[in-house]
Amino acid sequence: MLEILHSLPFHYSIHKLLYQSNSQHLISLAHSFTCHHSQSISPSSPSKQENIMSTTTSEIPSNTMVAQLESQPQSAPEQHECCKSQPKQSSFSALKSFISGGVGGACCVLVGHPLDLVKVRMQTGGASAGSSVFGMLSNTLAKEGVRGLYRGVSAPLTAVTPMFAVSFWSYDIGQQLVTSVGQWGMSPDEKARPYNLSMTEICMAGAFSAIPTTGIMAPSERIKCLLQVQANEVERGGKAKYTGMVDCARSVLREGGIASLYKGTVATLARDIPGTVAYFGTYELAKKELMKFQGIDPNRGQLSPIAVLTAGGLAGMACWGVSIPADVIKSRYQTAPEGKYSGLYDVYKTLIKEEGYGGLVKGMRPALIRAFPANAACFLGMEVSKSMLSFMD
Repeated sequence: MLEILHSLPFHYSIHKLLYQSNSQHLISLAHSFTCHHSQSISPSSPSKQENIMSTTTSEIPSNTMVAQLESQPQSAPEQHECCKSQPKQSSFSALKSFISGGVGGACCVLVGHPLDLVKVRMQTGGASAGSSVFGMLSNTLAKEGVRGLYRGVSAPLTAVTPMFAVSFWSYDIGQQLVTSVGQWGMSPDEKARPYNLSMTEICMAGAFSAIPTTGIMAPSERIKCLLQVQANEVERGGKAKYTGMVDCARSVLREGGIASLYKGTVATLARDIPGTVAYFGTYELAKKELMKFQGIDPNRGQLSPIAVLTAGGLAGMACWGVSIPADVIKSRYQTAPEGKYSGLYDVYKTLIKEEGYGGLVKGMRPALIRAFPANAACFLGMEVSKSMLSFMD
């Protein structure tokens, strides 16, 4: 700015004004001069520039005018539109969450599916009384091999990658929504400052993430559970009804239509809304506390891989610890023959009558054992991929 002023023929008068007027007058003059003359003076028209400079010289305030200006009340300088700066916002935040969530979901399935198989078999009556988690794993491995441990994995792997992508994407969208609500009534300057979500707001964003995710989760869970229960029947000498994931989906659609494919959607929501509240809430809380423990600024620093694994594992255990009773009811309802139950409450009443309240926590051990490594892998995969996509910020 000063270089421009020095280059003009009236810089002597400007110097006089600089030293005789106060800083508020100078700022107002500088803004007016920069915005007006940047538009009116063009390097390609020197004659026009000389004309403007010659006419401007006569308009510089004299000593008398300066004295009059100083005696007038001061007001804040008006900021012209061309001089205003707007805060930068990343338009790729949700896309980055979508991609990294998909990577995390694939890691989660590959690590946790064998224990998920055991969980479903326990919940649906495929396990003999007194069977332990590791006893079932070793028995399945001995009879069916590694392929048996990953029976039904195609359905969750096909669906879980987009499902986790949608989950982390919708969690990002949920954070933006609660941030907008939290900033309601703030001035533009206040909105430009970093906004730290409270734990309540994080949990609300987590609850929101379960709603779009259920659209993918419900049919995937239905097919996965049917394939896993079919393995129980085959083990007892029965005949396989489905040859694979695609055949299972076709058979379900043929027998009951789209409503049959989405059977158990309400139960899935009842499981996943409190589950995702615990999931994302525990992860963010554990991450924050671990960063404090390591002496890292939670607002700027990054967790070590071990800390990410720990926070992710705890988040998974918290999620399943909350949602396992609803998961038991969902699994029973989705795998039952058509017409056996009139609704979810009928499943609940039948379960309590036949097995007591202990039946609501069937499969808790394999779910919690699976939750730690599977979700540790999920969050590590998510954080690593998000770091690799930092160029999208």
